[in-house]
Amino acid sequence: MKLAEACGTDVSYIGQIEMGKRFPSIKLIEKIAIVLGVEPYRLFMNDSGLQYGEINETEDFLIKIPANIREKLIKRFNTAINSCVKEVLTP
Repeated sequence: MKLAEACGTDVSYIGQIEMGKRFPSIKLIEKIAIVLGVEPYRLFMNDSGLQYGEINETEDFLIKIPANIREKLIKRFNTAINSCVKEVLTP
């Protein structure tokens, strides 16, 4: 309820987004990210910081890499995605 209120949208609409029945507009994605205090690209990632749909291959690859290198790769990946999203969302 609080997220819907802060974004100026209906609770049922947020619920439908959460269940994958609806997809928000770019503007709503930006509002949700601002309200949640995250970069917009993070809304398209799972808890491990990887994009949905390619988890198994990516996780298998990352598990085999030493932790310090894995952390650097993930940080650079997140920075690159963040930069692309900002470029797309900037009018």
